[in-house]
Amino acid sequence: MRVYIIRRALQSLIVCFGVSIITFLLLNVTGDPALLLLPPEATAEDVAVLREELGLNDPYIVQYGRFLKNILHGDFGDSFFVKQSASSLILERMPATIELAVAGLLVTIVVSIPLGIAAAVKRNSLLDSFASVFAITGQAMPVFWLGIMMIIVFGVKLHWFPVSGRGTPAHLVLPAITLGWYLAPLTMRLTRSGMLEVLGQEYIKTARSKGLRESLVLYKHALRNACIPVVTILGMQLGTLLGGAVVTETVFAWPGVASLAVTSIRNYDFPVVQAAVIIFAFFIVFANLFADIAVGLLDPRIRYD
Repeated sequence: MRVYIIRRALQSLIVCFGVSIITFLLLNVTGDPALLLLPPEATAEDVAVLREELGLNDPYIVQYGRFLKNILHGDFGDSFFVKQSASSLILERMPATIELAVAGLLVTIVVSIPLGIAAAVKRNSLLDSFASVFAITGQAMPVFWLGIMMIIVFGVKLHWFPVSGRGTPAHLVLPAITLGWYLAPLTMRLTRSGMLEVLGQEYIKTARSKGLRESLVLYKHALRNACIPVVTILGMQLGTLLGGAVVTETVFAWPGVASLAVTSIRNYDFPVVQAAVIIFAFFIVFANLFADIAVGLLDPRIRYD
């Protein structure tokens, strides 16, 4: 198990290194920060002075080396517009984004896994048909449309929940449902297909023949093996949750990192965009790492593959 974890950790570090290179190159080919920061009436001499101050005249390899060194020290530079550390701006907003992503993931798990188990146990029943309809409609509805419908129905018409901002647990309900609902159908289908495959295995028949309770057979013997692909996809879906948070935070005016990143992109605030992209990427990479470790714990055959 130790070798498996070390190998996965090294792979994750390589991915992080690749993300840093791509982020640096993409943002540096979008335009000259010196021209974006200076007013239109700035002279060529003003541009040259600012480029020298920002280190933009150095070769790309030197700029990237300085960029990577600063990242390792947690320094992404200062925002061009707020005149504050980019990392501090991200860290101020990060709790809100993590709160929304975790809440969305909980909605996905609570809705999809029990429904997938029930659909597999009651195969070809009315419940199974309902699960299929849920999967199709859930994937068909865009996140922004679902969020707007949530606001209109539960916020404007019924006045059950606040429609924007962050503060009380009630503020989290609509954004979390909107974010988690889009991912629930995929998890439900994986749970259903995994349970259908496992329930036909001989060891399940043996467990039932021993007189074990059906709940024990389902949740201890069947679900543990059926949830291996589910755990994997949940780790991968964290990236989708963070990506979907861009739309969800915008619709509900949720003060997270995603909304800050969108504003920074519009303002060409490169340090903040770099910090947001890299920190998001690190979260996704390490979420996938933990998912791989969890799968290895569930199925020892995987870590020896």
